[in-house]
Amino acid sequence: MSWPNDVHQTIKRLNQVKHILKGMFTARDLAVDLLVLAAISQEHVLLVGPPGTAKTEIIHRYTRLIEAKEFHYLLTRFTEPSELFGPLDLAKFQEGVYTIRTERMLPEAQIAFIDEVFNGSSAILNSLLTLLNERVFHNGAVQQVVPLISMIGASNAVPEDPWLRAFADRFILRLELESVEDEQIDDLLQQGWGLERDRIEAAVKAAQGQETGQEIAGVNVQDVVALHSRLLEVDLSGIRPVYGQLIRELKAEGVELSDRRVVKGLKIAAGAALLRGAEAAAVQDLWPIAHIWTRPEEAKVIRNVLYPKLAEAGDTTLTMTRPAADILMDLETLEQRESALLTESALGAYLMELNKLRRELINDHPTDMDSRQKVEIVIRRGMERLEGKHV
Repeated sequence: MSWPNDVHQTIKRLNQVKHILKGMFTARDLAVDLLVLAAISQEHVLLVGPPGTAKTEIIHRYTRLIEAKEFHYLLTRFTEPSELFGPLDLAKFQEGVYTIRTERMLPEAQIAFIDEVFNGSSAILNSLLTLLNERVFHNGAVQQVVPLISMIGASNAVPEDPWLRAFADRFILRLELESVEDEQIDDLLQQGWGLERDRIEAAVKAAQGQETGQEIAGVNVQDVVALHSRLLEVDLSGIRPVYGQLIRELKAEGVELSDRRVVKGLKIAAGAALLRGAEAAAVQDLWPIAHIWTRPEEAKVIRNVLYPKLAEAGDTTLTMTRPAADILMDLETLEQRESALLTESALGAYLMELNKLRRELINDHPTDMDSRQKVEIVIRRGMERLEGKHV
């Protein structure tokens, strides 16, 4: 069996989306990978860490690139259900029908980001649980099917309360986000200022009644939904014994894994295989298992058991070294976007992404001068366009 062309094209465009996002944010590559994996697996992600680590901005940019309907809200202990799910339809209520108006609210979102997700009341969390599990919102007497693809929850910590932990267990993929390391401060300043300039320019244009512009859509959200059904066609027989042994080893090390998480782990391995265009899952596709921990302290234990197996299977993702051909494919993707870059800040971000490819070639393929020259040519062309903005 070989995937049809439309599947390969969707995977290619999703990889382009990942490249664009990774070029915008410092030290957030893994978060981007997990967001895309969660979308095609239709699973949920929990981001654990302090405020100010770019969670909201990454998700906002991501949903725009896949043209998804987004809903974002910060929960507090005072948040009312209507703030998430919508207000009561008064006209119908006067007719004796209890209905919530869900337009532009959480029940109609495809990608949802709920900050401080464990702060909600029991009424809110019960409704969220139904959304996460069954993709259903109980709207009065009607069970309203929701288009939710993936929910991303954020919290400073994983709760210890048993009921909240049961709710948290629905977020299969987890990632701890920390502030950028000192050696990456320069990249943070450059990329962060580029994003700030985008916001300022958008605000100026909005004030003048001009179009603020959109990121170029890398892939339509319906293509992502269609890709989800292909998980059924991924051959998992080759990794089931390895995966079963891995789970037994993790449990022997004291890692707490619910039956739900164990089964979902196989599903996200299928997603990892699909994202690399493979029809059959291999050991290397078990990399997301590093992110199915229940408590943050288990993450290191899982890595210690999992990573040697990945390395033994020849997985090169641990060293983050890519073939030069993959880097040139990213270069081709960037060139396709160049003509649509109209503002100075957009060109600056474009050149920053090109420079990242150049550094990758220098570090990982120092003797491949032909590939490096191809990047240099595109950089010079971009520099000429940027200098023209100052004339």
